Amino acid sequence: MPGLPTTMSVRLTRLLSVALIGACLTTPAFARSKPKAHTSAPAKSSLIWRGDVATANGVVNEVAKAWEKTGHGNIELQPFNTASGIDAVASGSADLAGSARASDNSAQNANLTFTPVAWDALVIITQSSNPIRSLTLKQVHDIYYGKIHNWSEVGGRSAPIDVYAVASPGDGVEYSLRSLLFGRGNQPVAAPRLYVNTRKLEEGIALNPNGLGVSTLASISGNAKLKAIPINGKPATVANIADGSYPLFIPLYLVTNPRSPKAAQAQAFIDFMQTEPAKAALRKHAVLPYQDDGALVAMDVSRRSRILAEVGARAVKGTPVSAPGATYAARAAIAPTSPDTLAARQALEQRRADAKDTARLSKVQGSVSDVTVTGVAHANGSATTVSRTEGKDFGKVTANATQASTTYKVTKGDTLSTIAKRHSVEVTQLREWNHLKNDQIKLGQVLRIRNR
Repeated sequence: MPGLPTTMSVRLTRLLSVALIGACLTTPAFARSKPKAHTSAPAKSSLIWRGDVATANGVVNEVAKAWEKTGHGNIELQPFNTASGIDAVASGSADLAGSARASDNSAQNANLTFTPVAWDALVIITQSSNPIRSLTLKQVHDIYYGKIHNWSEVGGRSAPIDVYAVASPGDGVEYSLRSLLFGRGNQPVAAPRLYVNTRKLEEGIALNPNGLGVSTLASISGNAKLKAIPINGKPATVANIADGSYPLFIPLYLVTNPRSPKAAQAQAFIDFMQTEPAKAALRKHAVLPYQDDGALVAMDVSRRSRILAEVGARAVKGTPVSAPGATYAARAAIAPTSPDTLAARQALEQRRADAKDTARLSKVQGSVSDVTVTGVAHANGSATTVSRTEGKDFGKVTANATQASTTYKVTKGDTLSTIAKRHSVEVTQLREWNHLKNDQIKLGQVLRIRNR
């Protein structure tokens, strides 16, 4: 399927959800028969479930069969994506939604109940023929961030990495991955190829040996055309999810509306998830019952902190997504994980401070805010870093903004290492020139950055 425009709005994605839902309902893997007459359960007990494909694959499809066998009634499955499911439950056109992410704390989500019911794993997938053996978390981060573009950079063959993503910013799988790797679920990524849901993404990657994207272990289980790339040497297996050694584990949720006329029946289905028939159905699809692994809940916060530390990121709340074509200066404020964008922000702060000194200001050349992302070939309007093969990159802009100065005033967020890198000097030189015994520096401290 051709990629959708990067500037697609959430509203357009939701309209697509409505337009394509009929096609999804006819897919053999999810098609459900019309509600049957049950002598033990009236027709009014039928429920409508809508949501992301990952939760349909891993949770609802098999459990719904067990639910019906016990005489509770029929569940009509409408798998598409997370946004469509949450919208449907909020509006009353569905009774249950499936989500591979928790509430995003939006006004709409605040009125709904998100109940975790299972553990699954996010998996970085490629075509089975791709010889890549493993990726580190840092490499995955840098691929999505637009800093790594070729498989040869991560131990594979010399070929471009074609990153695929789901267009909807509300997609649970994409949101969860970006939250883990970047500290926020709405992080822009360097993914020129966009699809309406993870099923279409999987189909695209299955046709492209250079493709890469994210799905879930349950969703690709049994698909010989795809393989899950081990992360930090750990493959995504049920055992590695259970003990937390595979780092990208996530909860899967069922979403309900307390004000729905069928709230009681929907809650009954959620309660059924804790029964042995339901748990057995979950295990058939490489997912773990949520209640059976409290250790994963306990380690979740520390696990997230370790991942962010490993990739060099930090959690960010309430930051808007940058629009394609925004200036680097504007993007610097919303891309805290990129050394280049941090350098741009610090260069701007330095220039503002230098504006008080007319002599220094007269020597400053160039402007960070004049540089735009339109020249970044690999980003396609969605990456937040700079390809160093391009003519206009942060290294050159920063050099122009600071070359003439022989001193530097330490600002918030600075370290001796970042200052050295920004001014193209060694940390040992900064220590020697400033008579420092270690790398400790203080806010407002003036450092000599040239030995003259």
